[in-house]
Amino acid sequence: MSIIVGFVPTPAGEAALAAGIAEATLRKEDLVIVNSAREGALVDKSVAPSDLLADAARRAADAGVKATVMQPPYLNDLADEFLEVARQVDASLIVIGLRHRSQVGKFILGSHAQRILMQADRPVLAVKAGNSHF
Repeated sequence: MSIIVGFVPTPAGEAALAAGIAEATLRKEDLVIVNSAREGALVDKSVAPSDLLADAARRAADAGVKATVMQPPYLNDLADEFLEVARQVDASLIVIGLRHRSQVGKFILGSHAQRILMQADRPVLAVKAGNSHF
């Protein structure tokens, strides 16, 4: 089994990564770091550059955690694709970062985090940026 982290290059993504490394260390499990982009998108601010992903894997290794980085493209819905990856890797825990959004923003754009929280068939740890206790 492994722990899966949804990673984006934001403070919330960094908090999720730190929590994922801490949980993997505690549980003695591998870590799967997932960063995904919409297939065919020319620009996507949620795509982490390769050096940042390599640094994330190194931070896990420094903590004694075996980490794998995945960047599967998604076609339709990011939350569905992410949950499918969680099933494929038989994740014992899903770790995601949360950020504050207005009610209008949630209504118009939806919330991937909310969908993951509600539809996951395994435990989900949701963390906010600024949680430095990990």
